[in-house]
Amino acid sequence: MIREAGLYTDMGKGMIECRACARLCKLREGANGFCYVRRNVGGRLQLMNYGVLEAIQIDPIEKKPFSHFMPGSSVLGVGTSSCNWGCLFCQNHNISKDKEIQGEYFSPERIVGMALENNTQGIAFTYNEPTIFMEYAIDVARLAHREGLATMFVTNGYMTEEAVLAMRGNIDAAVVNIKGNAEQKFANRFEAVVSNEPIFESMAAMKRAGIHLEMTDLIIPRVGDSLEACGALTKRVVETLGPDVPMHFNAFHPDYKMMDYPVTDYATLKAHRDIAESNGVNYAYIGNAYGNPHENTVCPGCGGIAIGREGFSITSWNLDAWNRCNSCGTAVLMRGTVPKSFPERRIESLL
Repeated sequence: MIREAGLYTDMGKGMIECRACARLCKLREGANGFCYVRRNVGGRLQLMNYGVLEAIQIDPIEKKPFSHFMPGSSVLGVGTSSCNWGCLFCQNHNISKDKEIQGEYFSPERIVGMALENNTQGIAFTYNEPTIFMEYAIDVARLAHREGLATMFVTNGYMTEEAVLAMRGNIDAAVVNIKGNAEQKFANRFEAVVSNEPIFESMAAMKRAGIHLEMTDLIIPRVGDSLEACGALTKRVVETLGPDVPMHFNAFHPDYKMMDYPVTDYATLKAHRDIAESNGVNYAYIGNAYGNPHENTVCPGCGGIAIGREGFSITSWNLDAWNRCNSCGTAVLMRGTVPKSFPERRIESLL
């Protein structure tokens, strides 16, 4: 399915500039952007894979990972072909590295219907970078909101101000995936990203737009695990975004073209998490390391366990109806509707 994209400018003489992601690809007639799915056709930018999905799956929201947005809920995750980054460690490379559009067309109405039929509470645009199919995501999100469903982006954050403005009022929450403590030399070598600055600019813009924001930091041994860089990153987050943005320090697992790198050890992850806490991050987690004590949400007031977790499951809930700690009364960051009970949720592919 092909639709004209909204995020571009006409540069004259048949040239256009894509304004979805921060690459700002300038395209002559017939040229594709870095992502391969946005193309200049007759002087207009076309989204070549509008609604053509390669992944549809029911997931616990904690798998995205969100810990402070609708905890205990299920979401319908959808993804398409390709990406605007060139990560050598991508765990979804089977779809993100496609140079040809693959999948099946699903109209926005069909996706919203599937979310409702499967008793999910929201729709997450995930698995590959949703910025590259922004126009489709927004069409789905508008319909989802009419049906009372929440909407989420799982994103690298490498987008323009115009893209964030398109999200405003349509996307409720975003988790931004930082890699290697946002060290520029790491981004240049392993992600094909010239500058990380647009990520910080878009996160600030999301905050201004009222979008709930969480972050992950993928810690890759030997090349992306600098504690000094972690210190700089976490200080910057607290200074520019505030202390309440949750940060998830995630273990690396070998994949794609980095199969010879080891899994991140727990001691390294804990050192990162401890630095974040010492620099004022109120909600610091360790992810991709099942069963560790830093999966829990800790009250920033008394240090007690506000929400107990094991993997993607919630094991205890120690907040009142106003999300205040039952032990000390401190308000704990929480957004979105929370289910009254927390049953086991399924992970199931629907495509």
